Amino acid sequence: MPETAQIEPITLVDSTTPAVATRDLYIDRLRTIMTALVILHHAAITYGASGSWFYNELHVSGSLPSILLTLFVATNQSYFMGFFFLLAGYFTPGSLERKGSGQFIADRFTRLGIPLLAFIFILGPLTAAMVAAHDGKGFWNAIRYMANHTVIINGPLWFAQALLIFSLIYCAGRAAFGSSLANSTRPPQPVPPYARWLLSAILIGAASLVIRQFVPVGQNIIGLQLGFFAPYIFLFSVGIAAWRNNWIRQLQWKHARPWVIMLIAAWPVLPISIAIAMRVFPPEEMNFAGGHTWPAIIYSFWDPFVSWGMITAWLLIARATMNKPSALWSWLNRRAYAVFIIHPPVLVGISLLLQPLLAPAILKFVITGTFACIATWLIADPLVRLPVIRRIV
Repeated sequence: MPETAQIEPITLVDSTTPAVATRDLYIDRLRTIMTALVILHHAAITYGASGSWFYNELHVSGSLPSILLTLFVATNQSYFMGFFFLLAGYFTPGSLERKGSGQFIADRFTRLGIPLLAFIFILGPLTAAMVAAHDGKGFWNAIRYMANHTVIINGPLWFAQALLIFSLIYCAGRAAFGSSLANSTRPPQPVPPYARWLLSAILIGAASLVIRQFVPVGQNIIGLQLGFFAPYIFLFSVGIAAWRNNWIRQLQWKHARPWVIMLIAAWPVLPISIAIAMRVFPPEEMNFAGGHTWPAIIYSFWDPFVSWGMITAWLLIARATMNKPSALWSWLNRRAYAVFIIHPPVLVGISLLLQPLLAPAILKFVITGTFACIATWLIADPLVRLPVIRRIV
């Protein structure tokens, strides 16, 4: 999840060498990078990419900038939130073992539930009212309307909502059926072979396709886009298994290479499909979100085949290049969860301020996204120094 983890040392059992506890610095840095990508993801939607966001200066169209930004967003969507769930799953068993069920549940409600409520009651209405004021509808009129009609906006904190649900289910399952997962009982197990990951990608693609027959992409159920949840649930479970079997530490390029090749082969399928669909279907009938059309089928299976390659590549590249102590990275990592929580009003505010700027959509995306990343980290800095907030984020 996009919060700074209390990373537990993981001891690899080896009959020939003494056990050595090390700290996986690169995992925190990966979450920081993914958090910055979340900001850029929403900036892309602001300027014409497909997706839902508080403010759209430009809407989806057949223009080249809109298509390029949509491909950027689709690529992110295929893996980065699933990556957050995988990393969250990776730290969940150790946290439960260390704290016990009662403290674990209290901690989850503190670190996930309080930010979720803060967004629903403060940051979400604030961001929506900023857009309403810009559109001439009145800031306080929007606030009153949302209050009177019980409008609930969870925004990107849907992730905290979903992770809280996943964590409680895991805790209940462990209480009912689980055995101890103490470090002393965690001998490493081999990383599953490619055939199993291939089967998982096919099954997850099929599951997504089935779910999207009933809940298309873009439709929310209790604030959650269930059309994306098949890989989220799977990757959270993979994270738990990776912790127990020490898969992340054992991951090598021989495991990732087939998926990087698959990523390179699969990624062009989506832009080619978009190009063909734009010629074959009228705009109102071009549906990648759900149903039985070939674009919806392709998109459902495209996601996991891109995701598995992106995640394994990120893990190995980060482990090789980002695992040394760094004061800058420590500063960024400590503020990343706060950044994730507060970025909507900051990004929207900067987008509204730059609205009069006459520039191509791609350039405005780069400018706004860069300013938003810098501003959110700077604003998060004093927030995480406050004792009350520091205990939460």
